[in-house]
Amino acid sequence: MEEEAGVSRREMVAGAAALIGAASVSGAAAAKPTDPLDSHDAMGLAELVQRKQVSASELLEAAIARAEALNPRFNFLAQKHYDFGRAAIANGLPQGPFSGVPWLLKDLNTYVAGLPTENGSRFFRGYRPAVTSELVKRIEKAGFVIFGKTTVPELGLTGTTENKLNGDTRNPWNPAHITGGSSGGAAAAVAAGVLPAAHATDGGGSIRIPASCCGLFGLKPSRGRVPMGPPRTEGWGGLSVHHAVTRSVRDSAAILDATQGPEPGSRYAAPTPAESFLAQIGKAPGRLRVALMLSPAAGSPVDPECTEAARAAARLCESLGHHVEEASPKLDMAALGAASFVLIGSNVAADMLDRARATGQAIGPDVLEPITLGFVAYGQKATGMDFARANNALQAGALAMAQFMAHYDVILSPTLAAPPLELGRINLTPDTDFGHWGERAATFSPFTQIANMTGQPAMSVPLGMAKNGLPIGVMFMGRYGDEATLLRLAAQLESAAPWKNRRPRI
Repeated sequence: MEEEAGVSRREMVAGAAALIGAASVSGAAAAKPTDPLDSHDAMGLAELVQRKQVSASELLEAAIARAEALNPRFNFLAQKHYDFGRAAIANGLPQGPFSGVPWLLKDLNTYVAGLPTENGSRFFRGYRPAVTSELVKRIEKAGFVIFGKTTVPELGLTGTTENKLNGDTRNPWNPAHITGGSSGGAAAAVAAGVLPAAHATDGGGSIRIPASCCGLFGLKPSRGRVPMGPPRTEGWGGLSVHHAVTRSVRDSAAILDATQGPEPGSRYAAPTPAESFLAQIGKAPGRLRVALMLSPAAGSPVDPECTEAARAAARLCESLGHHVEEASPKLDMAALGAASFVLIGSNVAADMLDRARATGQAIGPDVLEPITLGFVAYGQKATGMDFARANNALQAGALAMAQFMAHYDVILSPTLAAPPLELGRINLTPDTDFGHWGERAATFSPFTQIANMTGQPAMSVPLGMAKNGLPIGVMFMGRYGDEATLLRLAAQLESAAPWKNRRPRI
């Protein structure tokens, strides 16, 4: 896909950006900034605090007011820790890059000592950890003000944020539709305008799926980039990572700067970058070799609107000077999918049995949902040899991807195989076979899991919009350890086809 003869690159950039922008704004209202939470990203808010144009307390109370007004409609708050945030300000905030900016943690294996972490599960109702996560310490050192935790599906096991503990989290673009999962509460809060960025995690697409569903930027970092512990420094055998969903690319980069790096006891860490991630914003990415992957490796169908969003992004990349050609890595997705299920199921089963032993609660449908019970049953059947073979299969997949990526800088694909679904479509019910549910969930999100299986960084960029007015994300996956290239490209796309003022009508 090369530049058309007789058409200047400037004309191509303008034409492709206009095409994407027109599709993206269709059915959406451009925001009319009236206060800092509307008109500034997280870095912009921090600058206002530094210049004393607004105080940390004023920002916190404004975010709390928005949360109180909007949570009844969209149900994104699992817990309210308003006084915790107020106390942090009263005690004096560190002079970090985000000093005074409100922040929400995801209610999933992310701990503040003494505050509840319930993991979206009745089985963990009231659980109060004795430790604070290393990531939380870095978030607080950066100056963020934590004032609550966001909703998740139980244990983060599905691509929609619906659970029996908190209820259904609804998409601000259309409350009848999902926000995605498992960081659906975080994405809903940011999309609704409560705050410009929020904590998120990703074990199979859980940053990128909600970012796509809610029209946000979502970067999944490389394996080992951001701390996972304590008490463990690895999630789901290395499938899971922490980061954020954001409105702006520069926020994502600066948050990664504030949180990245090995933690005490790390078994491995991503390569240390030569420069800060924020320094990549505005840098020309060079002429990238882009592999356009329109069909999932597993061969499942893709909605034409998602395919067209990826094609439009490819045309935009071409207009920016990048070389794009259709190409896909050869991966045994059946083997990789089965391996992931062994790792996830084994971890879930072990954790639930440990929780049952510690609390005396019996594992069953009164405390755990059908999806979790399915993983517990699956994990209990797995043997040590199954686990070793699963690990070997994922390593083989990572090697195959590394060989493919020797020829390309990034892989471009749809983020999801369909626009945001209606609530209730991808939950497991007691009368649904667990294996069939797994196939259905994988069919909705067949592209995102590859980056978790191989450890690579990947990002969902909000470049598309469906005819029904719901966002469609486009995914770019980079080489392991090379978030820098993704961020340079993301900033270039953000400049060429801005999404800053594209907000849902609320």
